[in-house]
Amino acid sequence: MGKLINGLFGGFHGRIGNLVGYTLKGKHIIRKIGISTKPLTPARKANCQKMKVVNEILSPSLPVIRAGFRLAVSGTDKNEYNEAVSYNKLNALQGEYPNISLDYTKVLVSMGDLPVAVNPAISQNADGNEIEFSWEVPADLSYQYDNDRAMLMIYFPTLKVSCYHLIGSKRAEGKDTIRIDAAHAGERMEAYISFIKDNGKQVSNSVYAGSLNTSAKISDEIKSGKEVKVSDQERNKNEKAPDMGAKRADKASDRLFCRNSAIDLRLLNFVLRFTAPAPG
Repeated sequence: MGKLINGLFGGFHGRIGNLVGYTLKGKHIIRKIGISTKPLTPARKANCQKMKVVNEILSPSLPVIRAGFRLAVSGTDKNEYNEAVSYNKLNALQGEYPNISLDYTKVLVSMGDLPVAVNPAISQNADGNEIEFSWEVPADLSYQYDNDRAMLMIYFPTLKVSCYHLIGSKRAEGKDTIRIDAAHAGERMEAYISFIKDNGKQVSNSVYAGSLNTSAKISDEIKSGKEVKVSDQERNKNEKAPDMGAKRADKASDRLFCRNSAIDLRLLNFVLRFTAPAPG
């Protein structure tokens, strides 16, 4: 059932037949729904795979995307997620259908005009449950950027989940740490860092900070039946890596495993307010 807004000449909310109406940033939108019976052309198949690949990293990273692309769509009728999909679909993919994949070094999870992180890097502690991000603080960096806050994200390609910290250390500190679930210590990780003002009014482009446990992809290829050549060095790494598979939680709880419980109530309230969808 649809609900009329402003009488017969206004928009409507809900569904009427195969039409769905809703309001997006003050504009009334009407869309037709249904299942296409047209055969998929090679171009449509390629587009479907591109969307699937991009959504795999962006969907579990939604709070980061909302904060990172909010200013990029300010004043338009676009939303943050669609803008992120559009950019990464155009710039962060490699290969041809049916072998399209992400180039993690080109993925962007925030877009803005603040100075980017300089020479970022990541490392893992001995216990495996902490990932340290580090970056250079240029000697000639203007003082106005000293208090920018680091926004950190780690994506686990095998698990298809993300871990993030929206309000991290100050830029001038040169490092920050994210705690991860010990069950995921041996999983492959792809990391990103950007900076954001305390008031959320400016943000930088994200920068690829590096990867960890990349040899984990070998086990995935073996499962798919591909012939894989493993060097002695990689074999030794795999033999030393702990077997974490039995400890994995179900997929629903995985999506929540890395919310930073150390954020105090004041910062948490700010995060919830800042990452909430724009009204209307």
